[in-house]
Amino acid sequence: MAEENLSRQADEVEALSSIYGTDFHTESTEHKTYSVDIIEGKLMCLLQVTMPLDYPGESPPIYMLSAPWLKGLQRQELCGYLEEIYLENVGESIIYMWVERIRQFMVEQGELNEQETGELELSLSLASAELEDTSEDLTPCPEIFSGEIISDRRSHFQPHLATVKSQAQIRQVLRKLYENKKIASATHNIYAFRFEPEGSTCINQDCEDDGETHAGGRMLHLLQILDAKDVLVVVTRWFGGILLGPDRFKHINNAARQILHSCGFISTQVDKGKKSRKGK
Repeated sequence: MAEENLSRQADEVEALSSIYGTDFHTESTEHKTYSVDIIEGKLMCLLQVTMPLDYPGESPPIYMLSAPWLKGLQRQELCGYLEEIYLENVGESIIYMWVERIRQFMVEQGELNEQETGELELSLSLASAELEDTSEDLTPCPEIFSGEIISDRRSHFQPHLATVKSQAQIRQVLRKLYENKKIASATHNIYAFRFEPEGSTCINQDCEDDGETHAGGRMLHLLQILDAKDVLVVVTRWFGGILLGPDRFKHINNAARQILHSCGFISTQVDKGKKSRKGK
């Protein structure tokens, strides 16, 4: 089976390279990581995929989306479409289908951008919520835990956490948080998640800066080094009018670490390991 997967991966890479030409890039031959630049009108998106050994026969590729215009529930809506494509085509090569679905989504968003003005992000969030599959409404929203607020020079940072196992649950949690007007009107709602889909050993992970450049990526890196799984962490920031410089990243990650610890996602072994290293 492994040899068959490798053969099918090679065929897919060759096909993608032929179809997308200079928009297709090999990021790492060793790790089988590739990326595709997707451009539609004024919108750009980078899809990066890594092919695990059991793809496409038994599991999906691991992917990350990079697009500054893709935020909040809008991102979750697109991720939901990609998940649906995989579930409808288990065992098949799906990267081409993912690229074209992303392209279709970008065309749709471009049309919306031409029609709407004012608070575009809020409008898209509401539209995304209305378009959700009604089956999600039948599934209870995961319990959301909120941590203590960290304050510095009139800026306030508050973490929120939920245990998640799917993109649908992530959408539910974000929608529930945005129902709180104080959270919805915050300057930034930065988040990162990692989860292992049912029946798969691959980690689905991604993050959102929400205007605080690089903050989401730093939070995702924190989850990775802690090996935290099946978790969504959101850090809400209310800007107080005074620039904090690099301290803002420290507060965001400290808030995330605080709630991961209080909810049991940081093992005592990790803490003991850090203490022993300090003592040497």
